Amino acid sequence: MKFETTPAFDADYRRLKAEHRTTFRDVVKSKFVPACDAYAADPASQRPRSLRVKSVQGAPGVLEMTWSFSSPDGRATFEFVTFKGELRCRWRRVGDHDVFKSP
Repeated sequence: MKFETTPAFDADYRRLKAEHRTTFRDVVKSKFVPACDAYAADPASQRPRSLRVKSVQGAPGVLEMTWSFSSPDGRATFEFVTFKGELRCRWRRVGDHDVFKSP
């Protein structure tokens, strides 16, 4: 699966401390990407429970995942989109609980 980002995500990502960016990247590579690949192959596949993926209230089609439970309280929002017949994951926001103000 391919990934893309929004300008809001890019700005959020630049504001993360270096160690938080590293943690986010590690979780994405080790857990999130394999889960997305499994979803692309079978939308009924189970996601890793440790990511706590769920729908964002009041934002249809937007999902959230937790990438850290300690400092920071790491959250990211994303959505699945189709571009030229190809399923992609679009990262929308990343940071702490504040990402839910405008997911």
